[in-house]
Amino acid sequence: MSVRPPQSFRPSEQTKNGFNVLEYELMSERADSLGRHGLKAEAALAALKAWAPDGQSTEERERLLNEASDAVWAFFIQREICGLRNNRDAIQRYGIPNEVIARLGAVRK
Repeated sequence: MSVRPPQSFRPSEQTKNGFNVLEYELMSERADSLGRHGLKAEAALAALKAWAPDGQSTEERERLLNEASDAVWAFFIQREICGLRNNRDAIQRYGIPNEVIARLGAVRK
């Protein structure tokens, strides 16, 4: 009588062909890119929040709004690439203002 070892103890065929290594590297790059985009969005939102009406012009605020919306847009795209489809939690966590959300994806002259 022969006994077959359980499936969990058998070596996987995927570990032999390098697919897991490539998939691991791709996932690592996606996560790293998501982190970088998150930091850029945080910095742009912090610059927007630091704007003071008495010391800076309204043109400066428009520029900050545009930069923040571009950074947040890129961040949302990277989240979708990573499989995170719902952005509500990111909007709450980063405190993204409605003005920035309204400009997402807008093409400027």
